[in-house]
Amino acid sequence: MPATTSIVDLSELSAARGGSRRLTGHLTRPAGPGPWPGVVVVHEALGVNDVMHRQTERLANAGYLVLMPDLFTDGGAVRCLVPTFRAALTGHGRAFRDIGAARTRLAQDPGCTGRIGIIGFCMGGSFALLAVSDGEFDAASVNYGRPPKDLDAALDGSCPVVASYGARDRTLRGVAPRLEAALDRLAVVHDVKEYPEAGHSFLNDAEVGPRALRPLMRVAGIGPHPESAADAWRRIDGFFAAHLTAEDRTG
Repeated sequence: MPATTSIVDLSELSAARGGSRRLTGHLTRPAGPGPWPGVVVVHEALGVNDVMHRQTERLANAGYLVLMPDLFTDGGAVRCLVPTFRAALTGHGRAFRDIGAARTRLAQDPGCTGRIGIIGFCMGGSFALLAVSDGEFDAASVNYGRPPKDLDAALDGSCPVVASYGARDRTLRGVAPRLEAALDRLAVVHDVKEYPEAGHSFLNDAEVGPRALRPLMRVAGIGPHPESAADAWRRIDGFFAAHLTAEDRTG
């Protein structure tokens, strides 16, 4: 029996936190009996798409109760993209409150153990990196997320972090060693790796974005790199298993 996905209304939880007035999420429940650890998935800049759904299904098949909030619910991608990006870069904004609402929804679910992680891709990776120190998450997977200017301040008190970057990602050159150095200084448990042959969005299992732009994206090193992705998922799976399958905690 495969994992099942349903759309859930997070509006009340997000509004209570000062977030979006309308917010939906895609909740993917593993097959078989729970409870399971939870994972909040933060989607990439192109929004909720087939690739992101397959990422959530992959996590659910690994034994996690997965919730992906649609950060563009309240206004659509055109209206929401700029303020959402701004929030990802500054660490402030309604998108963070929406992510917190998704975390609360998982914690309230009888099928969740109370151990909850966060994983983000591209823009979502930036959110995951900035959400690590608020005490709400037990582990974070940061995938080609842009770091804030003051890494030490953002990571102080961080939960364990597993991070993956591509050396051919021209927009994020040098980020992986900078992030690893900051986590070392702060004595945060971490696993940071940069893949020599990979670029941006290398964990995607298919090309995304407008078809007319895809040749340019390939030239820019943006797109899938299956060999690097397989190793990155191996590390993510092991890291989440180590930090999310411990004893229950209250939400």
